[in-house]
Amino acid sequence: MEALMRATETIKSIRVRPSLPPINPFRSRRSTHALSLASLIQETRLSALRPPSEFFDHTRISRPADLNQATHRISYNTRYFSGNYGLVVALLAVYAILTNLQLILAVIFLVGGFAAINRFGTDPIQVGEHTITQKSLYTGLFVIGIPLLWFASPFSTFFWLVGASAVLILGHACMIEPGIESEYATVQDSV
Repeated sequence: MEALMRATETIKSIRVRPSLPPINPFRSRRSTHALSLASLIQETRLSALRPPSEFFDHTRISRPADLNQATHRISYNTRYFSGNYGLVVALLAVYAILTNLQLILAVIFLVGGFAAINRFGTDPIQVGEHTITQKSLYTGLFVIGIPLLWFASPFSTFFWLVGASAVLILGHACMIEPGIESEYATVQDSV
């Protein structure tokens, strides 16, 4: 049993532990978390971005011969250009939100109402003979905010985003010929 304990201690001491970034006393815990999240996004998604000259290469555009070739192109190109396609979806989402002014106003009303109630409406307020509580403020916010949100048609905006993204991404992935490295992808997976 002692030999097992010594062996585990030796293995623990040999393990390489990742170095931690230096601690900055002037940075809050929340900003450190935001920085680590931003660096994680940068390392994962932004590193997958391909250059625009490769993404918009008009010399590689061709019509697929059959459905099998189209499926192969789509499966390869969606993985290869995943960062670029994510950027396309993000840009379409920003466009959809900016062109729907009612949706912007409804979301600002609801988020601003929640923030205002949480900040200023914690204590009950006496107005004449009526007492206004935080619960009644939330009820009023929902009674006004939910119809505003409903008339802003967030579902049609969402489905437009899904449809436009699918048409653009699948169309691009189907029409762009994979590079020569796609021929060796199956060899690399088997090794």
